[in-house]
Amino acid sequence: MAFATLEIENHGAVRRILLAREAQRNAQSQQMLDELMAAFDEAQHDGGVRAVVLGGKGAHFSAGHDLKQAQAERANFTVEERWAYEELRYYDYSLRIWDFPKPTIAQVQGACVAGGFMIANMCDLVVASESAYFSDPVGHTLGAAATEVLIHPWVMGARKAKEMLFTGGRIGAQEAHAIGMVNRVVPDAQLGEAALALAQQIAQAPAFGLRLIKRSINRGLDAQGLRTALAAHFDTHQLSHLSEGFLTARDRGLAKAIQKNPEKAAS
Repeated sequence: MAFATLEIENHGAVRRILLAREAQRNAQSQQMLDELMAAFDEAQHDGGVRAVVLGGKGAHFSAGHDLKQAQAERANFTVEERWAYEELRYYDYSLRIWDFPKPTIAQVQGACVAGGFMIANMCDLVVASESAYFSDPVGHTLGAAATEVLIHPWVMGARKAKEMLFTGGRIGAQEAHAIGMVNRVVPDAQLGEAALALAQQIAQAPAFGLRLIKRSINRGLDAQGLRTALAAHFDTHQLSHLSEGFLTARDRGLAKAIQKNPEKAAS
């Protein structure tokens, strides 16, 4: 299948899926999210694929959801319309990456922000370049209750998650590695090679055993309440769309919430 917003690479038993809207810092349009799910479906059903790397072309992994498209097409959605749209494309799609039966590795450089943070942390492992930074500033920029999938405390701990979300700040690759959110940090020039090498090493193991290991670890997190907590937060996030802060941001223009200063969090 040909994709307009993705590039697909095959490296033996490893498939690399690259977000390919470089001029938009790989902002996630509706088309990109739909294509991303189609690409994961293809990889799932291809018996020759044993592991998947998810990356982004250019300087950034992803600056988050495409707020310009959101402003143009969904700013005046009803509660019911917004709920249905976000439940499918933001919540369900994210959980499909989390539940993907083959090992997944996020290959992250530059901005990994909001919706970008969300899909990267749906992957089993994260390899980051030295330039990578992670942020979810939407509580400040949009008045929203974090992203739709509150994976933050599960991958970085409750206190660090609160600090990130309360301040709208960001953490760099080395700090993300120190708290266990990132598995490996490598120089920018070595990122693609390092992520591919890790995926190829993983792909040498028997596929069924890997599937069972992933299933057991994810079930352990579910036993601790992960899926229930994520579902509850999605409802809370929807409520925040009716808050004064979000409605003010909407009326001002959602696209104006995109932060351009590289020293601050992106959109």
